[in-house]
Amino acid sequence: MTQRALDSSGGQTPGPGEQPPENSRTSGNPRQAKIDAGAELDPVHPVDPPPPAHRPEGLTTAEVAERVARGEVNDVPVRSSRSVAEIVRANVFTRFNLIIGVLWVIMLFVAPIQDSLFGFVIVANTGIGIIQEWRAKKTLDSLAVIGEAKPTVRRDGTASEISTSEIVLGDLVELGPGDKVVVDGTVAEADSLEIDESLLTGEADPVIKRAGDQVMSGSFVVAGGGAFTATKVGREAYAAQLAEEASRFTLVHSELRSGISTILKYVTWMMVPTAIGLIISQLVVKDNNFKESVARTVGGIVPMIPEGLVLLTSVAFAIGVVRLGRKQCLVQELPAIEGLARVDVVCLDKTGTLTEGGMDVSEVRPLNGSDEAYVQRVLRAFGSSDPRPNASLQAIIDAYPADGGDAGHAKGAGRTGGGDAGSWAVTDAMPFSSARKYSGAAFTEADGTASAWLLGAPDVLLSEGDPALKQIERLNEQGLRVLLLARVPGGALDAPGAAAEAAPTALVVLEQRLRPDAGDTLAYFADQNVATKVISGDNAVSVGAVAGKLGLAGAENTLDARRMPSDPDEMATAMERNAVFGRVTPQQKRDMVAALQSRGHTVAMTGDGVNDVLALKDADIGVSMGSGSEATRAVAQIVLLNNSFATLPSVVAEGRRVIGNITRVATLFLTKTVYSVLLAILVVCTQVEYPFLPRHLTLLSTLTIGVPAFFLALAPNKERAQPNFVRRVMRYAIPSGAIAAASTFVTYLLARHHYSGAGALEAETSAATLTLFLVSMYVLAIIARPYTWWRVALVAAMGLGFLIVLVVPWLQDFFALKLVGTVMPWAAVGIAAAAAVLLEFVWRWVGRRFRA
Repeated sequence: MTQRALDSSGGQTPGPGEQPPENSRTSGNPRQAKIDAGAELDPVHPVDPPPPAHRPEGLTTAEVAERVARGEVNDVPVRSSRSVAEIVRANVFTRFNLIIGVLWVIMLFVAPIQDSLFGFVIVANTGIGIIQEWRAKKTLDSLAVIGEAKPTVRRDGTASEISTSEIVLGDLVELGPGDKVVVDGTVAEADSLEIDESLLTGEADPVIKRAGDQVMSGSFVVAGGGAFTATKVGREAYAAQLAEEASRFTLVHSELRSGISTILKYVTWMMVPTAIGLIISQLVVKDNNFKESVARTVGGIVPMIPEGLVLLTSVAFAIGVVRLGRKQCLVQELPAIEGLARVDVVCLDKTGTLTEGGMDVSEVRPLNGSDEAYVQRVLRAFGSSDPRPNASLQAIIDAYPADGGDAGHAKGAGRTGGGDAGSWAVTDAMPFSSARKYSGAAFTEADGTASAWLLGAPDVLLSEGDPALKQIERLNEQGLRVLLLARVPGGALDAPGAAAEAAPTALVVLEQRLRPDAGDTLAYFADQNVATKVISGDNAVSVGAVAGKLGLAGAENTLDARRMPSDPDEMATAMERNAVFGRVTPQQKRDMVAALQSRGHTVAMTGDGVNDVLALKDADIGVSMGSGSEATRAVAQIVLLNNSFATLPSVVAEGRRVIGNITRVATLFLTKTVYSVLLAILVVCTQVEYPFLPRHLTLLSTLTIGVPAFFLALAPNKERAQPNFVRRVMRYAIPSGAIAAASTFVTYLLARHHYSGAGALEAETSAATLTLFLVSMYVLAIIARPYTWWRVALVAAMGLGFLIVLVVPWLQDFFALKLVGTVMPWAAVGIAAAAAVLLEFVWRWVGRRFRA
């Protein structure tokens, strides 16, 4: 993303009087980190000497072709996701798949095929996981190409945008504020060029670069511009791997995934000794048929493994990424969906979020008797002084364009505004600084007079008590942005005390364009009990007026960050009490995030300026606009490629859907694990045959867990994400599994006393299966609440499926399920009904007693 591309879309760099983090790509001050730390700086930072008249033209087309032929190309692959091989390997070679695979092979040799169905289910589930992640990979790969920044390279004297992979050794790459250095090189041109290498070295201070200095890939431009010659490309570049990792499709830490890992660790510890005891019980203690003993042993081990839970979580995340991808939202880290769903405070800037990038000059108010025509002449020249106009300056250029002049020369009215045909020449320029909050330019006017001017924040350039401040405050209250044009006495920008002695000449009133969808987005967050904090570099009253127009609750509670307490606890209190903050420095923005986090808040931060990088990294979730700087997109977990803040509600909703539904279905999976372990322990302790064959539990798992879990995991869910995932799941899974195991084993023991003779074991198993199915169905019915027509239909369909198995003869034989007589089947139903009543009571008691 080049600076010209940004300017053409309405400007992304800060204007005089603006805060750079606000949708900007400019830091401005050569020692920004020192500013952030509160250090004193000189009032004026002079620019580097102008570049030499001879402008390097870069490589020729022939030279580029030669380097391509030699393989001297920046061929680092752009990877936004795992390769197909990695996807297959990650889904196939898992610990649980290994255990189940071994058991499956054993069952293929010792039992009928219907007792090996659990293996085919694993194959199907693994295949679904591979396909879903492959689809997510394709979506992310295409989105990564859309969002990829294209550096500007000068060849044959012409600058053009090319793909990063097309850069060759020796290319002359141009740089502007916010641009990322994509390959290593040597500076060829420097115009106040400052590079931030913090992502590589950890050093916060920007480094001033001059011709001949080295630049490293992975760093980015904070201020100024220039060009460098590529000296290392491809995998030889210092940060090639860093750049690759920045946009990878990663399964990084999240509470959901770490919680599931913790659960699986405990399950493994329970499963191993229980399985060993079951093997000994069924193969040694009981003198049964060897093959049937093996089959029942495997039938006891397989359901202990909640293998589908991990798979379903990955699938739910992957589908969420695909859904958001269709809305032009690039999720660079899967759990970012979950993280944003847990957010309770959103910190956002104004420009580019609440307002569109472009602005319009509403009016110009001369001060102290200044001639309006002359003021317009100054503004016209000021606009011509900057080859990289930002949003504010672009608005001035649009209102007062140069009459056919080039940068540094413009025709127009003379000193008296009388249409002088002479030109004004730029003799010096001072970049905007977030510490100064103004920029400057010096000219030789058409009549040879030297003059110097400052353009920036009125409350910085004007002394306290100045009468102009009152009318500025009234304008700010209307949501208008006001800049002050002031003349520096003596015509020198670097004169001591230039800002303090500058004479106010005119007010430039700018009107910002409100985003049409911003109001609805703010209303959504308010409805979801997510606090919104507007953090801006602009005047707090002005920002509050804009927020108020959009209906932000508490927009009248504004605070000038220059009066913000430095104590973290006091800052946190101020952050919670106020909704709008103005005149915020980049370091303050970072401190604000930390202060909110210290109070237990989960904070999302939006931004796209290079000064937002550290705050984005510190926030729980960093959100960058697609048109923002390469640096911010590299550290953000979520990139809004369509530059629309209105996409965030979709991300929140998707995260809540994933977390809420996975929490629901996790209870199903772990209930099965608990009752399987407890049944095995009861069998070992009582020295009886294990009641189930693998085919029975495959049927139960499919109807009460597998199929319904898939639909429930993808269903709409607007519940706010809650912390303590493990506690929330296990507080229900443990009692549910215990009740299911106890009721099933009671039915099994009663059946053992009721039936005798040939076929007794099959009848006992059928009765126990009926009880376990009914209890599991009631757990499913509780989890499916609140009921909708499709949830009721889902539960009913699962019950109908089991009924079909019981009444169709060939299915009875296939699954070895046949209810004998009427006493035990009705006893099984009665026991299940009692268990259901107990389940209802326990769930309600747990909900009141053990709040997560």
